[in-house]
Amino acid sequence: MARRVVILLATYEGERFLPEQLASIAAQTHADWMLYWRDDGSRDGSVALLDAFAAGPGTGRVVRVDGGARLGAAASFFHLLRHAVAAEPGAAAFAFADQDDVWRPEKLAVGLAALAAEPGPALWFCRTTLADAALRPIGIQPNLGAPYGFPAALVENTASGCAMLLDAAAARLVAASAPPAGCLHDWWAHILVGAAGGQVLREDTPLVLYRLHGGNLVGTIRPPPVRRALVALIRGPRFQMAMLRCHLDGLAAQPALLTPQALASVTRLRAALAGGILRRASALGLAGLRGRRRLRTWLFRLWFLIG
Repeated sequence: MARRVVILLATYEGERFLPEQLASIAAQTHADWMLYWRDDGSRDGSVALLDAFAAGPGTGRVVRVDGGARLGAAASFFHLLRHAVAAEPGAAAFAFADQDDVWRPEKLAVGLAALAAEPGPALWFCRTTLADAALRPIGIQPNLGAPYGFPAALVENTASGCAMLLDAAAARLVAASAPPAGCLHDWWAHILVGAAGGQVLREDTPLVLYRLHGGNLVGTIRPPPVRRALVALIRGPRFQMAMLRCHLDGLAAQPALLTPQALASVTRLRAALAGGILRRASALGLAGLRGRRRLRTWLFRLWFLIG
């Protein structure tokens, strides 16, 4: 039975925090892993650190993937995934790794065991412990309770890439897709696996230290839910609705990847967005189209009606 996990690491100016992430990969209790990495044009010591890691605890298990010009984080991860899926056809799972986080030693083992118990395609993710720049814990990601999967993932991205594993079928699915421009790699994977009829599995134990240092591509020290809702209200619907349209258009362009039910939902939501307020209000009755918290759900509904 295949047990190898392929870890995908995209780096850019990561010298400050990369050593601790690499050490946490080397310390995984599940020892059958390969690390595929790509640097996106760093001018610091990121490449040298990875070269040194490849010659140390990662000897024989570290592969550098070239990707030409600067791609940005999401495109870099997609490039890595496509390359690794082709290079490692016997792998059991694929894991995204951010350069500034730290994994608990059992992360890969727990995720792989959960995926092995389910038919594919399947995506697994865990909660995270929020930490400051010095890795001092400052809180735990709120409970990941339902809903997740599709269509809930259109409302919000519950599964962070740093906390995610894809089984082989899910990895092939995402690698074969054409991600829409402007999407995030983890959000697209979460949406697509659910829309394809795959399993989305969660683990309530925090197995990742998610470092918040002010330079994160995504993620900030999160205020209480009410304050977050107020911040989103002041910011307006532009981002939420832009991402919704981006994801819906991306799914609609690849109908062969979706279940008939998911395709019908995508068609209904796109038609509603092109119609009037009554049509939009009707589409909000779609089963499962809600966030994890009531405030998030109602804010999404407001933006959907007027955005």
